Amino acid sequence: MNENVKRAKELIENYNGRHLRIMEVCGTHTHEIFRLGLRSILPESIELISGPGCPVCVTPTGYIDEAVCLCLEKNVTICTFGDLIRVPGTDLSLAKAREKGADVRMVYSPVDAFELAKKEPDRQVCFLAVGFETTTPASCIAVDEAKKAGLKNFSILPANKTMWNAIRALKGSADAFLYPGHVCAITGTVPCEELVDEGIYGAVAGFTAGELITAIAVTIRRLEEGRPFFENCYPKVVTREGSRPGMSLIEKVMKSCDSEWRGLGVIPESGLVLADEYAEFDAHVKYDLPNIKGVSNPACRCGDVLQGKCKPSDCKVFGKVCTPEHPVGACMVSNEGSCSAYYQYGGLTK
Repeated sequence: MNENVKRAKELIENYNGRHLRIMEVCGTHTHEIFRLGLRSILPESIELISGPGCPVCVTPTGYIDEAVCLCLEKNVTICTFGDLIRVPGTDLSLAKAREKGADVRMVYSPVDAFELAKKEPDRQVCFLAVGFETTTPASCIAVDEAKKAGLKNFSILPANKTMWNAIRALKGSADAFLYPGHVCAITGTVPCEELVDEGIYGAVAGFTAGELITAIAVTIRRLEEGRPFFENCYPKVVTREGSRPGMSLIEKVMKSCDSEWRGLGVIPESGLVLADEYAEFDAHVKYDLPNIKGVSNPACRCGDVLQGKCKPSDCKVFGKVCTPEHPVGACMVSNEGSCSAYYQYGGLTK
């Protein structure tokens, strides 16, 4: 541990000021904080709470129902990342739909789905495009390549989200935020700077123990100073400009829209859909999908967890009815979910 990190750790351990709530927005941060045992160095007056930084977790139930409709009723091959397969819909998960004969395949990239469609032109293939700014460019590449190739059997079901208006919707939920390093690597830090003018403060954090300790310590120190702030504590990866190629690709292929987030409702201008010139690759348009309003299990408190209103262990079904083997809610399914982190690392009462 270098001297700077050692001093940051001492600042955290010796803090004896007012109660502070710091929200780590990123699901990977939540898991790393647990895995590295960082909660053990926090005094009682520092509370880390989890936010809506897991893309699978914030995807609403109705989206799962739409995907089930595509594969069972429209005979479309669904390609998706593994976590999404087990997320419960209103009646069925994609895993249950597969048991009923649906063709649901796990892929590692939307380009894999594009390649399948290119290889098998008689098969209708749809990729479930779920993710933040970090993974959205890959979906844009697949759609752009499909358009160039003139593919008629490839589409995506877009549920891409953008981070910053969700942070605005969470204003007041925490004293400050730990911003996700990988999102900021794409968007740059200008959105974080703009949030300061709206009374929302935070620091960009990396993912190692030293980087997380440093970001938490800087956040505590700046909150104690009592002045508006933003700090980039991940400068080796995150710049003010971000990734211009990545953002340019998103701006070319997609456009912003109002979007529903599990637990947070509809947040204006917080989602992405395909731009008009790419609309033929939107599965909603291609298959004339009905507007499906999903219904989540009322026993599940994923929505409250995602807003920082409760810890996973406050949910009555957590660790009992709801486990990774038999998830009731999305937060227990995903490798980035808060509930799975609490369950996996034994944070049942922390």
